[in-house]
Amino acid sequence: MVFEVVCLIPKGRVTNYGAIAKYLGSARSSRMVGWAMNASHSFKKKVPAHRVVNRNGILTGKHSFPDPFMMQRLLEKEGILVKKDKVVDFKKLFWDPSEALKL
Repeated sequence: MVFEVVCLIPKGRVTNYGAIAKYLGSARSSRMVGWAMNASHSFKKKVPAHRVVNRNGILTGKHSFPDPFMMQRLLEKEGILVKKDKVVDFKKLFWDPSEALKL
């Protein structure tokens, strides 16, 4: 389920591990979402893992990519400015699956 939610994050937007966990009904499981994201590169479908950052907008998952600068490059390719491993305007760019995917 984690990967399915991540695939719904729009280009140019980011979310965090906790928001995904909350949406999936397990608000205290952000660490589990992080572990899932570490494995996302081996998932058959392409998962935009670069759009998932920590609760402060920091690129904590960057070491799960083939090179530690790839996450930033992918975000910048989508128009997201990153400075010192942190998403600039994080609150403005934040995508909350609980709000966006309301039934």
